[in-house]
Amino acid sequence: MTETQALDRARIRELFDLRSSYNARMGGDFTTDPYPIWHELRESGPVHEGTVHELTGYRGSAVFQGLPEPDRPHYSAFGHAALDAAYRNPEVFASSPDEVDPTGAADVSNSMLSMAGDQHRRYRALVQPSFVPARARWWITNWIERTVHELIDGFAGDGRAELNVDFCAAIPLLTITGSFGMPPEQALEVRESLQDPVKIVRMLEPIVAARREAPRDDLISVLVEAELKEEDGGTHRLSDAEIYSFALLLLFAGSGTTWKQMGITITALLQRPELLQRVKEDRSLLRPATEEALRWMPTDPMFSRYVTRDVDFHGTRLPAGSVLHLCLGAANRDPARWERPDEYDIARTMRASFAFGGGPHICLGMHVARAEISTGIGALLDRLPNLRLDPDAAEPRFIGMYERGVTEIPVLFG
Repeated sequence: MTETQALDRARIRELFDLRSSYNARMGGDFTTDPYPIWHELRESGPVHEGTVHELTGYRGSAVFQGLPEPDRPHYSAFGHAALDAAYRNPEVFASSPDEVDPTGAADVSNSMLSMAGDQHRRYRALVQPSFVPARARWWITNWIERTVHELIDGFAGDGRAELNVDFCAAIPLLTITGSFGMPPEQALEVRESLQDPVKIVRMLEPIVAARREAPRDDLISVLVEAELKEEDGGTHRLSDAEIYSFALLLLFAGSGTTWKQMGITITALLQRPELLQRVKEDRSLLRPATEEALRWMPTDPMFSRYVTRDVDFHGTRLPAGSVLHLCLGAANRDPARWERPDEYDIARTMRASFAFGGGPHICLGMHVARAEISTGIGALLDRLPNLRLDPDAAEPRFIGMYERGVTEIPVLFG
């Protein structure tokens, strides 16, 4: 039995089920289709006062990037043109309300996710080379491929599987922790500790120290050896705190999104058996199938920006200090940009969506995410003949407010 197969499946289900108490704080208990409401909101005006979940009718107090911030005015944008304008103006629509001290406490809030301007450009340029499309093969060969096939080995002889948490959920988590040099058995402890950054830092400390002594072919070594350009033209190596904050960002962003997007893509194909067969026979269709799923149902359908000065924005006066929530899900189905936007259609002309955000903060790991999805789905099609939904099990359902995904994906094969 491999280390990957030895992972506690019951614990995986608990940690990754959107309906669990662990995920409920992001609105994991929201089971209504939000898109009809988002259509109505977008058609009645590109910007509305209030948060996305309140305007959608969710009664809970969902927490996400830009929320809850109870002392700030809140507005939400739903149109593609409005989101595009906000992403193109990071000086007015900032990713964080505060200055970032990357040498301070190790935390996502001190990572480049919250940085702006030249500081963000310098830190992003430092790590960008490890995340460009040309480096996808590095990720696939070192971590993704092995993880995918070891997971399939665990159920390939059973004739049935539950693909969402038993397959999709583990892949990005094991990819990221593997790139840190962590063993697979530590991955679930990392996932469980996402709300306790200090605990994760304690796990990273010996790895960072070891890579400073003897670098390897992994991401921590890249960070240890990278040199950051200073504003005055000088350079410096990243401190431990800077490395920890970046690692925490990857864990939060990567392990929480790609698995849901893979599950959404697999479900969209399984619900359309003829399309699934076409993709199996012509793997060039896997890319448009994935890109269309990203547009049609992004896992994180909202991100927020902080308004730095009073501004008239698409017919609404936004005061300085307010929060503008960008509803990516609604913008990705704007009929002004896509015909028949509610249809999942892989034959449509591909146009850039906001599934990975936009502007200078567009998702750093998007090409790694695409590599994980394509490698994972491709391996399922290669190794599980006659793959199909289990007709005797409950149909997968799309759920969640700020983290959308599917419930179980029960399949038969062979």
